[in-house]
Amino acid sequence: MIKEATAMSVRQNLGDLLNGIQYGHDQIVITKGGKPVAAMVDTALFDKIRLMKREFERLTDELASAYQGVDEYIAQQEIDAAIKHARKR
Repeated sequence: MIKEATAMSVRQNLGDLLNGIQYGHDQIVITKGGKPVAAMVDTALFDKIRLMKREFERLTDELASAYQGVDEYIAQQEIDAAIKHARKR
């Protein structure tokens, strides 16, 4: 379950929040001044997020390399067409 907690509440209830994350698979959005500033999640989810980020960066680098020297407008048209094709599947 996704819960929201203020930064002050996190400081005062860290142990309980960690138990909720560890045993209840809670996810905590930490707010400061009413705005979300951070999140607390279990390590399994955090590892998945890190893997996705690495894969995104790898793919971005691969695209940049593949389109090096290609006119930006042409590259964008090709990428848009590939996205459209992939979404049709």
